[in-house]
Amino acid sequence: MPQLTPDQLASVEAWAADGATLNQIQDRLKTEFALVLTYLEARLLMADVGVRLKDKERPVEKPEEPPPEVVVPESPAPEPAGETPADGAGTVSLSIDQITVPGALASGKVTFSDGVTASWYVDQMGRLGLGGAPQGYQPPPGDVPVFQQQLDRALMQAGF
Repeated sequence: MPQLTPDQLASVEAWAADGATLNQIQDRLKTEFALVLTYLEARLLMADVGVRLKDKERPVEKPEEPPPEVVVPESPAPEPAGETPADGAGTVSLSIDQITVPGALASGKVTFSDGVTASWYVDQMGRLGLGGAPQGYQPPPGDVPVFQQQLDRALMQAGF
């Protein structure tokens, strides 16, 4: 392996300080000093003379955030068969999206008995979330079990 003169060593250190890569230093050694080195020889030479190359800054990728999650309250005891809840529950309509939102296994829309429409999704962990409703919105308590039943039925029909 060739030895560098003090002037050549100073040049290599300056190139490294300017952010040159090992390939660029290898090319410049060849063009400016007629030193033909393989990549491994150039790497060993840098280690022998103590020249450290600068690491390039890599862009930090933001992790993709799942859609905002709204906790659905626990469902009350189911109404006896044949009875209609007094608070108007049971007029819940649910649909499944043809194209699922990113980050979800299934998604769709739901309209509760009070007329509020929200988006729902089930993520890869099986968690249910609601979004698109007014901040702090809670569906009527009687709508929750109806929504869960319709969602179960719709997901089974869709093959989930």
